[in-house]
Amino acid sequence: MENQVVQRLMDFINESPTNYHAILNVKEQLVEKGFTQLFSGDVWKLEKGKKYFITKNHSALFAFVTGMGDVANGFKVICAHSDSPTFRIKPNAEMTVEGKYLKLNTEVYGGPIMYTWFDRPLSMAGRVLFKTENPLKPGVHFVNFDYPLMIIPHLAIHFNRAVNEGNALSKQKDMLPVIGMINEHFEKDGFILKLIADEMNVNTEDILDFDLMLYPYQKATLVGVNKEFIASPRLDDLAMVHAGVEALLASDGGDQTKVLAIFDNEEVGSGTKQGAASPVLRTLIERIVYNLGGGQEELYRAIHKSFMISADMAHALHPNYPEKHDPTNHPVLNGGPAIKINANQKYVTDGDSAAVFETLCEIAGVPYQKFVNHSDMAGGSTLGNVLLTQMEMRGVDVGNPMWAMHSVCETAGSEDHAYMIKVMTAFYNV
Repeated sequence: MENQVVQRLMDFINESPTNYHAILNVKEQLVEKGFTQLFSGDVWKLEKGKKYFITKNHSALFAFVTGMGDVANGFKVICAHSDSPTFRIKPNAEMTVEGKYLKLNTEVYGGPIMYTWFDRPLSMAGRVLFKTENPLKPGVHFVNFDYPLMIIPHLAIHFNRAVNEGNALSKQKDMLPVIGMINEHFEKDGFILKLIADEMNVNTEDILDFDLMLYPYQKATLVGVNKEFIASPRLDDLAMVHAGVEALLASDGGDQTKVLAIFDNEEVGSGTKQGAASPVLRTLIERIVYNLGGGQEELYRAIHKSFMISADMAHALHPNYPEKHDPTNHPVLNGGPAIKINANQKYVTDGDSAAVFETLCEIAGVPYQKFVNHSDMAGGSTLGNVLLTQMEMRGVDVGNPMWAMHSVCETAGSEDHAYMIKVMTAFYNV
């Protein structure tokens, strides 16, 4: 099982260069397994024991299987996010250098480790918006330039002898990718638009706009003398997205409604209509309760009886920097899922919810670990505490340990992915 699920994870990541493609791939899996797509603007007629999903902005997805019991029995919710740190192509991106090189103007998305993006083949992918008869509803298609297209060249050490002693980077100057040489047939204006049109075999006049991001052309692979590690882009957080999908599809029916919530924009604060800070999940839960015959009283009871697993990757003990970690709570790769704890509530975990997850791990037969920040270092936050500003649901923050979070190539344990799927499946099944 471990080898198979790891291969499926790597295939999923390789086929999901952007958040849009990740959601498209999840959508295709759900449809293949008998899920029905709903649309927020339509009238819903839900039935117990049926499988549904909705999407938001083409970059977030919410799947659910309605329970067979009273809707007031509550919900079992697993949350993850589809986005990863990257660089977005700006409008009017074409920039020439000395009439010889063409580079692209980009904007940083999230908090990438920028040094890791130098000197490696890059490509771009994203969403393209087309003209339709309805000016308020442009057509949407997705594009992936699935070949090495550009590179961000580093400055040679001969021009900066102190580069290995620490070198501050300018996002506007240092991180611009070079896409080609300029020749006598080159037309700077509309170059990217023409490139998109040629790739998609459409007319440039039909394209209204686009959301394009860079991604490393490198594919996910196994590393280590015994293939103990997964080295891949976008493990944070596509690994947890994939684990949630696998668990939902492997789970049995039950009395409670099961929900998989894949949000977008976690890397930039979640404050969008498709992010965890929006009311999108609460609105969905309300519609499910009301559609299945419940009222406001049943909604309040359902939220009270619900439980959430917020799944976002965690930090593993680094072999070269052990002093950066808490002396007694530092997860290791292949040691099982990590329960995230923070006294200042950057994570939603408390003693109650940690005990629930520990019990689920015991039921699933998988090990678990605990992550706490070194007390002299401020840590990050994730989906759980943002989401709970919308509703007071019990929940726990967890994630599989990894190295180099937000690097262009991250590393996780190859055994941990199957562990997480097992405990998530146990959660849906209990």
